[in-house]
Amino acid sequence: MWGIHKTRYADCNGSEASEETEIVVNIGGVKQVLFGDVLNRFPDTRLAELVDCSLKSSEEISLICDDYDPDTGEFYFDRDPEAFKCIIELYYYGEIHMKRGICPICFMKEMEFWKIGSEFLDDCCKCHLKEVEDELAEIAEKVKTILVDREGDPTAGGWQRFQMCLWRLMEKPESSLPAHIIAIASFIFILVSSVVMCVGTIPDLQVEDSEGNLSEHPTLEVIETVCIGWFTIEYFLRLISSPNKIKFVLAFMNIIDFMAIIPFFVVLILTSFGAGVMELANVQQAVQALRIMRIARIFKLARHSSGLQTLTSALKSSFKELGLLLMYMGVGVFLFSALGYTMEQNHPDTLFTSIPQSFWWAVITMTTVGYGDVYPKTTLGRCNAAISFLCGVIAIALPIHPIINNFVLFYNKQQVLETAAKHEIELMALRSGDGEQEAAPGAHKHICGAGVWDMRSCHSDTYIPLLKDPRGAAGIQTPSMDTSFESTAEATEYFIS
Repeated sequence: MWGIHKTRYADCNGSEASEETEIVVNIGGVKQVLFGDVLNRFPDTRLAELVDCSLKSSEEISLICDDYDPDTGEFYFDRDPEAFKCIIELYYYGEIHMKRGICPICFMKEMEFWKIGSEFLDDCCKCHLKEVEDELAEIAEKVKTILVDREGDPTAGGWQRFQMCLWRLMEKPESSLPAHIIAIASFIFILVSSVVMCVGTIPDLQVEDSEGNLSEHPTLEVIETVCIGWFTIEYFLRLISSPNKIKFVLAFMNIIDFMAIIPFFVVLILTSFGAGVMELANVQQAVQALRIMRIARIFKLARHSSGLQTLTSALKSSFKELGLLLMYMGVGVFLFSALGYTMEQNHPDTLFTSIPQSFWWAVITMTTVGYGDVYPKTTLGRCNAAISFLCGVIAIALPIHPIINNFVLFYNKQQVLETAAKHEIELMALRSGDGEQEAAPGAHKHICGAGVWDMRSCHSDTYIPLLKDPRGAAGIQTPSMDTSFESTAEATEYFIS
């Protein structure tokens, strides 16, 4: 029996009988003695209904508890005794705090069973519950995406089916073998294009035109044209098959893809205007700038690398730490460049001609680079340089640990979400197989030792009841391609059973 002090509270109804009432409950095999005056502090809860059970019939009592022993007056509830330890705190302390290790979603179901509202939950537990609901919503979205990728939308028309098939072919390498081959080909084209761009700048591989200017080798230009052709076809096929054209165009990675191909066509258009236009200085500078923009295609590798995507997401979640790093460096650069200029300005061979010019020295010193093109020559200037070096190391090291933690947490979270989504799909397939065998007598019954258990009612420890039915049976909702959620609460309500 748990050790809960028999504290007396004033009866909310002023009844002496209620104060003397002792109620014995058995929660999952663990007995507990409660008092009527304590339970009546919250009269709308299930436990408060036990106070007047002596006046109720056996049928009414059976609606309140799972079993009742009239000889001992013991009420039995087939519930989690560990969760009940948290539930009973409401009657003594006025709020509930979830203990570590209890699933928030399961605990909310316990509170619902005991007829206790979520407003009695402690604020810190509400935040934890919100995080779990967000994770479940993300898992539900992943499951929905996997289902749509596998089976498509059965209500879609001919063009929509073709559009979805083309989208999976271009965007989902894991959906089929041709999609995997296209992803590998795109990856190879990105690498070849990047290598050609770098090799084309080697003077020994360049050729002279009629005016004596160096230009790229014709062979490299042909390879570049083939790569740009592939990127262009790939981009427009993805644009055509995209379910949301505006969202596709405004996506960051798609902007990168567009920037990787547009310089080629702009240069091609300018070249088609003739030599007179190309001889203009402004046009030549624009062409050079557009050629430099070709380096953006290296970021296309992020579309095929989950590691780069994880790194990008981790950096997005670390904006605060990165902002602190820039603030520390900015203050240090301004401070030490001003001190360096003040200490070095009277030296005849000083390299610190102004404070803005000293910014460069402060930056390379605080970042421990030290090119040696600018350096102090006085004793005080060297002391200032040593202090700036130490401060720079500290300023850089302080925010690094939180950034690394964000990366590790985000990476682990992505792995857990993917594993949970795949596990849910496997359980859905298992439950679907059991549903097809229901017609056979005893098909879903299995002998385990001396007992018989039902496969449909057994779940693993990591089971998360997300989807109602894997095949969209009659009367059960299944997410389709057009399903959207306005909030995480709506997604959680839709997917959690």
